[in-house]
Amino acid sequence: MSEVKWTMEMTERQLIQEILNTVDVIYKFVNTDDDKKDYEIAINRQDGDNRPLEDVNKEIKHYFTDAEFSYDEQLNTADGDDIHVEVKR
Repeated sequence: MSEVKWTMEMTERQLIQEILNTVDVIYKFVNTDDDKKDYEIAINRQDGDNRPLEDVNKEIKHYFTDAEFSYDEQLNTADGDDIHVEVKR
């Protein structure tokens, strides 16, 4: 696992993007409230990514909890997303 570098100049959204880019997944912000620092995100593995979904989720969760975000996830959602997550700081 690589390390995500957080700087004071980064917004929460930028940190979230840095985390998800580090894990190399496709993501889309579904519902966000920047003022409340509350984010809902749909996450999918890239085509050809054969990592088990549980491993991808574990890595993402590790980075978010290290960055002091709450992390509430659903795997294999009815919407067809690999992971649907709500994070809040």
